[in-house]
Amino acid sequence: MNLLFPLGLAALAAWLLPLLIHLARRHPYTPLDFAALRWLRAQIRPRQRIRFDDWPLLLVRLLLLAGLALLLARPALTGPAPAPTAWTVVAPGLDATALRGTAEAGNWHWLAPGFPAIDQAPSATSGSLPSLLRELDAQLPVGTALTVHVPDPLPGLDGARLQLSREVQWRPQPMPVTAQPRAATPPRLRVHSDASATAQHWLNALQRAWGVQAPPSPLAGDAVPERGEIGVWSRSDALPAHWQAWLRDGGRVMTAGKPAASASILLRDAQGAPLLWQQRIGHGYLLALPGDWNAASNAALRDPQLPRALLLALQPPTAPRLGDARDQAPRRTALPAATPPLREPTPWLLLAILLLFALERWMASSSRRRGPA
Repeated sequence: MNLLFPLGLAALAAWLLPLLIHLARRHPYTPLDFAALRWLRAQIRPRQRIRFDDWPLLLVRLLLLAGLALLLARPALTGPAPAPTAWTVVAPGLDATALRGTAEAGNWHWLAPGFPAIDQAPSATSGSLPSLLRELDAQLPVGTALTVHVPDPLPGLDGARLQLSREVQWRPQPMPVTAQPRAATPPRLRVHSDASATAQHWLNALQRAWGVQAPPSPLAGDAVPERGEIGVWSRSDALPAHWQAWLRDGGRVMTAGKPAASASILLRDAQGAPLLWQQRIGHGYLLALPGDWNAASNAALRDPQLPRALLLALQPPTAPRLGDARDQAPRRTALPAATPPLREPTPWLLLAILLLFALERWMASSSRRRGPA
């Protein structure tokens, strides 16, 4: 047993209070003179010893004060806690009845938001299975055994290998694949209406390299690109006001020419020369290619690696959402040595103090105490 606040034991000095009260309230002894004894020779009186009257009441009061002092010191018990109940979770869509079989005992739950019991219907709102496992791992006490039944292939992957703080019994269950994830579509480039022929020619070639069969038509008049599109400004003058407002509101605009001093390099060629700069403007980004839009005079635009590198920079590949469940078995992270859990017996100590107080009041107000001394 440890004390979280050892200074609380200083309250034991209150033991002096009941001791002084019992010494002050001793039964008085009144001397009586007998005529036949007055001629006897006086002898030395024996030394008077300290005596306590009603010592059981004194003991109860001392125990009550000791309990209060111990409560202030906050005792805590250390040592191995009782082994927590093992958990078994089942991903929605699996046959939990068949997996459970005849084993009615056990702590079975759905791997769904809120982790409802297996006898209840899982939540209609589905979540990512890896995210739910991380949440469950953070909620379960240390040392809780965990068994996980997941479909194979495993959906909802988020691109990071699952790492948990405990060993997991990983049980993939084969399931038919109903749909394949769609490939991401390349970004759409929209150029203003009066774009130069050389810029329009290079942009069309870039879109064909990305697999876009019919490049979008130039913007009409003073229109701006739609949300999700990338605007291309091929003129050498500054962006007009409505394009600047669209850029600050979260759009992306690509230009060619000398970038601003605050721009950072986003792409380089094989020799290390910059191919694309990026500058944050409000909530959007201003992208700058080197040189001008004439591919005949700008060697950077003729770089064979530029289309793919530019596509990866503008639209990074999405992480796979479906994978082999056996390859996604969680890894156990290296955690520091766990300290023994602390358990404060505060409720039991309060109960003992209340019982001692009730006993002290009963003994102090009993008929034996109210009788004449």
